Amino acid sequence: MAAPQTVQNTSQTSEIEEINKLVQLVSTTAMPQDLKDRAMGMVVRLEKVVKYGSFSREYEPIEKFVSWITKIPWGKYTQDDLDLKHVKIQLDKTHYGVDNIKERILEYVAMLNLLSRTSAVTKANTTAGSGEMARLQGSSSHAPILCLVGIQGIGKTSIAKSIATALNRQFVRIGLGGLAGVSELRGRSRGEIDAEPGQVIKSLARTGVMNPMILLDEVDKVSDVSRADVMAALLEILDPEQNSAFRDNYIDYPVDLSGVVFICTANNLGGISAALLDRLEVIRMISYSDEEKTHIARDYLLPKVMENSGLPPGVIEFDDRVWPLVIRPLGFDAGIRELERTLTRLVRIIAKKVVLQDVPPEGKFVINPENFRQYIPEEIGVVS
Repeated sequence: MAAPQTVQNTSQTSEIEEINKLVQLVSTTAMPQDLKDRAMGMVVRLEKVVKYGSFSREYEPIEKFVSWITKIPWGKYTQDDLDLKHVKIQLDKTHYGVDNIKERILEYVAMLNLLSRTSAVTKANTTAGSGEMARLQGSSSHAPILCLVGIQGIGKTSIAKSIATALNRQFVRIGLGGLAGVSELRGRSRGEIDAEPGQVIKSLARTGVMNPMILLDEVDKVSDVSRADVMAALLEILDPEQNSAFRDNYIDYPVDLSGVVFICTANNLGGISAALLDRLEVIRMISYSDEEKTHIARDYLLPKVMENSGLPPGVIEFDDRVWPLVIRPLGFDAGIRELERTLTRLVRIIAKKVVLQDVPPEGKFVINPENFRQYIPEEIGVVS
């Protein structure tokens, strides 16, 4: 009987070690005290089931829950960069044109700048004995919920990333196209199969802060089956009167989303409910002109593609006459996604020649109207 007893003791020792790890994780993670007490109570109950042989069944869901609540970055925030000059430089650095969007963002940043000064004065006037920190009003309740509307490939996602960078915000994207159900946003209750948090809580965990910029991409493409429920959930998530106590079905505890800046994108407004549309500040992104595309291709896309390719600077030179042919290899395209693909294909072809040491005598590739089809075949624009 000694051998079985030894195995049992070894098993119990291992289980106790796992329990101690959970206790350590909960006790050392900053989170609301009542949530910490609840989690600790769940872990303590595991000690009682060790001797009854049901530990493994009880441990897995508790360990998963503890893991998620300790991944939420409770109380962690990044400091906004509210310098208007810096924000403008960053936006101009990454995007040509779109002046209406840039101006709207600068107006918003200017407002936050003034509000931060007011907050500093309020904090200075707060009595030392109160122990309260003045809260910056405006980071959520006054933040515009921008909705960038335009055709595919126009640059909606990239401008959102640029805004996040300019404001020194962590950026994360939630794709709503074809969303299966509202549980993807709000999470599944712990009593359900495959229970886990929704994409909103996961976004906080991925960015590691409570005030990221979350891009709700393709709001108009939510599945018809779940459209009503998803739109209602988005209303709660985006409404500053409600999102300070957002309750995910899995976490089942109010989570403050008031520090988050939300941006939505859509191809059109037809699939968005009227109630949600009323909360959004719509900014339409119009098609780029050929002149704007030339600037974007030459000054933004080509340097980016070159950097990603590993080619040395100066190995490619474009004749100014070739840009109209590059921009319209097969006709007009309102966006810039296909243009970037075209330049990427061109750079790949040249990269192959460089590796094979098939380099012109002058040491660089000059793309002109006479030879551009060697680098931009006619099928570019259909399959790339």
